[in-house]
Amino acid sequence: MKRIEVEQRAILIGLAGSHGYGLNRPESDFDYRGVFIAPKRYYLGFDHIEQKDAGWDEPGKFSFLDGNKDTVIYELKKILQLLAGANPNILELLWLNNYPVLTSVGQHLISHKKIFLTKKVKHTYSGYAFAQIKKMETHRKWLLNPPQKKPLPFDFAIEDETPLTKDELNAFLEYLYNLIRGRIEFLEEAEQLYKLLTADIDFKGVLKQYTLSDETLDYTQKLTNSRKDFIRLLQKSQNYQIALREWQAYLAWQKNRNPARAEMERKSGYDLKHGMHCIRLLRSGLEILRQGAVIVDRRIAGDVEDLKAILKGEYSYEQLMKMAEDLVAEMEIVYGQSTLPARPDLEQINELCMELVEMQGW
Repeated sequence: MKRIEVEQRAILIGLAGSHGYGLNRPESDFDYRGVFIAPKRYYLGFDHIEQKDAGWDEPGKFSFLDGNKDTVIYELKKILQLLAGANPNILELLWLNNYPVLTSVGQHLISHKKIFLTKKVKHTYSGYAFAQIKKMETHRKWLLNPPQKKPLPFDFAIEDETPLTKDELNAFLEYLYNLIRGRIEFLEEAEQLYKLLTADIDFKGVLKQYTLSDETLDYTQKLTNSRKDFIRLLQKSQNYQIALREWQAYLAWQKNRNPARAEMERKSGYDLKHGMHCIRLLRSGLEILRQGAVIVDRRIAGDVEDLKAILKGEYSYEQLMKMAEDLVAEMEIVYGQSTLPARPDLEQINELCMELVEMQGW
């Protein structure tokens, strides 16, 4: 869809990111997030759209979005799915302080924001925080022990044969995933286990991101009816491709680093921004479990100066990791005490979706 069409059907657009957190500096970008309701053909026809995240140089309705590359406006059904899944980046959209665009339909969505808060936030917020830690650990490894050279097939005992390409690996792993999924489908009668294995575990992502372990190789060979030498080449090729991917990520990190941020990272020994977001996410998750509300603006939460101190490098890497460890332990306790429902009421969310579409009109 063209920008003008999305903006004409937008029900809310909020100022998120550092401005939403109260952590913005003069040079901070403006991150806008919003929701729009698509035309009739996207619900009843073949057309499909989930979000608009590019094309802000097209003619539009809202001048503050002109040329802004940090803008994403989500289609209603897509964002309701993300809200029901307790996505931290999306939940906060309904709890912002600043909405440059807010229609009566958007206000109706915001008035129902509490139906999306469930105990699942413990898993999503801690999961997103862990992702920040993984980035910190990767960058810290690059700072303290940077890769010395591009990996070669020889380094992975691939000498007289050609390693499998990324496309060949993905094709085989897609086949393996389909075989595994077929086996899981026999568990449909065990409804809770079936939902866990099909909805809450990204098997495809695990297969493509991590090397097949030695323990699984024999099973994989029997399941796929492959030759043993192929399975060994598969494992070696995966290790090679993962190392190659890390080398390319390292080069991109070196090339694209903000100079000021790179200098702070060099002095502190870790990525301060990732560290700050890790602590912010864990504290936000705790607040939701305790209070049943998302406090986006950290000035209101009362820890804005502490988060700024992390950004200034006033905490060592060890201190920050201890802080995160304590927050995770606290979350375990609060999770058991929380009065939030265990899961969202999908029927209620479905009713809300239909209400909003009808209010907007075709």
